[in-house]
Amino acid sequence: MRRPGEAGLRGGAAPEAPELKAALVTGARGGIGAAIVDRLEADGWQVHGVDFEDADLATREGNRAVVDAALERFGRLDALVPNAGMQHVATVEEFPEDRWDQLVAVMLTSPFLLAKYAWAALRESGDGRIVAVASVHGLVASPFKAGYVAAKHGLIGLVKSLALEGAEVGITASAVCPAFTRTPLVEGQIAAQARAHGVSEERVLEDVILAPQAVKRLLDPAEVAAVVAFLLGPEGRAFSGAPVIMDLGWTAR
Repeated sequence: MRRPGEAGLRGGAAPEAPELKAALVTGARGGIGAAIVDRLEADGWQVHGVDFEDADLATREGNRAVVDAALERFGRLDALVPNAGMQHVATVEEFPEDRWDQLVAVMLTSPFLLAKYAWAALRESGDGRIVAVASVHGLVASPFKAGYVAAKHGLIGLVKSLALEGAEVGITASAVCPAFTRTPLVEGQIAAQARAHGVSEERVLEDVILAPQAVKRLLDPAEVAAVVAFLLGPEGRAFSGAPVIMDLGWTAR
């Protein structure tokens, strides 16, 4: 009888453990991004997590730098999770043009650049995955969020194009579209929404934030991370070119 730890083949060496897959996650310091990093690491991934403190994701140089850093650290790249985001709440008439440029750069141009710079490594992986964290606002609109809504709609279109091109080389691309999630970004919107709608902060969550949802609660970041992990896992291979909607009934109306 073979003793524990003994090689399965008589006289042969024990088989080498498979090399861990590597992922790059942006917006990784808190909220959904931090939950994704924790979940992937728990699932056995090597994860290079970056945030705005590490690189300027509104620039070409910053996006190339984080891809290069991940490849230098792990020697491979199997998954890309563009998650970094920001918000600005204002009427179209008062929306700062510089802020528009920044939102589009971080939430639409950055995912494109990350995919472009990581493409060869994802192709070489043989099972490359891109899972962009979009939003229900990639499917519907709300007032006072022109920059965010436009960027997230564009991101879903980008994912569809990446999926079509990636199909030829073994890369899939999908987008997770959560409803409002309990993150610093959402919590920071409450005061801004109160000003924009002219209501008290106490009424914003129920009457404004959760009003479009059938289920009146915020998602937890871990719920979003679990869906991302699924899409990056073996069972996620069939998902490509489509949004995966977690909107608590928002778009069912």
